[in-house]
Amino acid sequence: MFPIRDHNPSGRTPYVVYLLMAANILIFLSYAGAMDDQRLLSRIYGTYAIIPARIAEGHGYETLVTSMFLHGGWMHLAGNMLFLWIFGDNLEDEMGHLPFLIFYLAAGIGAGVIHILTAPGSGVPTIGASGAIAGVMGGYLLLFPRARVDILLILIIYFRVFTIPAYVMLGIWLGMQFLGSISSNPDEGGVAYWAHTGGFLAGLLFSVPLWLRRGGRAFWARTHGHPPHPEHEYTLTRSRIPRVPRR
Repeated sequence: MFPIRDHNPSGRTPYVVYLLMAANILIFLSYAGAMDDQRLLSRIYGTYAIIPARIAEGHGYETLVTSMFLHGGWMHLAGNMLFLWIFGDNLEDEMGHLPFLIFYLAAGIGAGVIHILTAPGSGVPTIGASGAIAGVMGGYLLLFPRARVDILLILIIYFRVFTIPAYVMLGIWLGMQFLGSISSNPDEGGVAYWAHTGGFLAGLLFSVPLWLRRGGRAFWARTHGHPPHPEHEYTLTRSRIPRVPRR
């Protein structure tokens, strides 16, 4: 189950989202040819990825930023860019271009710090924009909890798109990350669940000042948790596949 779009149109061009997507894609393309060269890939990750043990010793603080622009494969990159595309434009619309960029980087750094605190002795490199994008999702949940999100559900051979409130989709996602956080060992590598959980909570916290400026609970009461503007309506085209009647 993953989101494919929301019904929350933005009022301005999300230049920062475009810039971040372009940076992530171009940087990945710059070393994609090295994915089969483990020695070169280890050198890249060793230089630019978060290694908690190294930072715990007081070195490599710059990797809290550089690691956000590295990905471990095409699916890792595509998944992160999809979530950034769906949820990032609305936060940039509400915050403004430069504040959103600062917010994004701060959420990513916060996610990295929380990951380091949960595994200070780990020598496993950590990469990806997931922590920063989790922060974007946390901010989205605070500002637009009832915005409608279209979900693609895939169950083996069953495919269906349906619409649910953002708080349901984001709540399920956060719950899955938290369960992963308490059931996995960050020293062994794999998915950095604590970075996802921490980034989400950091983004939610960093969005509180904006939420308060919008009126806080009064903003929720005024919008009923929906976007403060008309939501976009999608029309589904009729299938051209002929129907064969049963006999």
